[in-house]
Amino acid sequence: MGKSRERLRRHEDGDLVERVLRATGARGFELGTRLQAVWGGYGELWRGQLSTESGTASVIVKDVRPPNDDGSLSHRRKLRSYRVEQSFYARFAALLDDRARVAKALALSSTQGTFLTVLEDLEQAGFSTRGRMTATEVRCSLDWLAAFHATFLGAAPDDLWKVGTYWHLGTRPDELSRLRPGPLRAGAAAIDQRLNAARFRTFVHGDAKPDNICFARDGRAAFVDFQYVGGGVGVKDVAYLLSCCVPPKQSESALPPYLDHYFAALRSALEPKLGPHDRAALEHEWRELFPVAWVDFYRCLQGWAPGQYDPEPFSDALVRQVLGVSR
Repeated sequence: MGKSRERLRRHEDGDLVERVLRATGARGFELGTRLQAVWGGYGELWRGQLSTESGTASVIVKDVRPPNDDGSLSHRRKLRSYRVEQSFYARFAALLDDRARVAKALALSSTQGTFLTVLEDLEQAGFSTRGRMTATEVRCSLDWLAAFHATFLGAAPDDLWKVGTYWHLGTRPDELSRLRPGPLRAGAAAIDQRLNAARFRTFVHGDAKPDNICFARDGRAAFVDFQYVGGGVGVKDVAYLLSCCVPPKQSESALPPYLDHYFAALRSALEPKLGPHDRAALEHEWRELFPVAWVDFYRCLQGWAPGQYDPEPFSDALVRQVLGVSR
């Protein structure tokens, strides 16, 4: 059995090398380290060496080979997320500058239900992941989000998710059904509608967690994983990022300074696009929507694994505030 698995592994590795060569047109490709599995067992992430006429470069290869279609919403959602990610790299990534650094796409291929994405290795460009982020790194991440949101303000999310974020209510009926009865479940649709009715819309990254952020020594951030990029209000990303980085007991005191930092960076990034009146109107709208966005993610979290995530006092207070209900 061990030898059979080894032969299968060698066959799959050889097939991946051939696919990379076809997609990139490179002279050679040496498969290196397997970095991790893709979420849900849908593929693998690799580092390798790509040889071209201009030299050899380290690249990251996202090799997605989904299992057989089981007809589930989860399976369809994942497949679409890989198409969305490739559309983002093909159509929109080049519009970003170094303020919102992303990896350069070297090849994008999708055939017979599989997806191959070959990207610049950000580690070779001086970026690395940190795990737990410092306050300075959180602020650098907010700077990245501000630049990203300013770049795509008013843009149509063609070939992306119409509503971005992986926890969007329209794609998470199972989580809603598992949510315990109460104001959060009853008000979920109203929360979603309020976010989607915003006047000022942009693209959201959709999964702005520490695992998807890299940092250079000079503090600049770079983001990866664009499977859930799509339309929305920027504070959806901000709320998710801060919910990952700020301990619940510190939320009340820590969130306002971080929000002020984000909006200062956003005002600066928007100066070439919006006049003072519209910048003020956008900030007013998005500040009001920040607690709504926070509650929207909290709704998904509470339905994700009932009993695993305890109700959290700060978020429960925001639920009451957003929905206008008493204890």
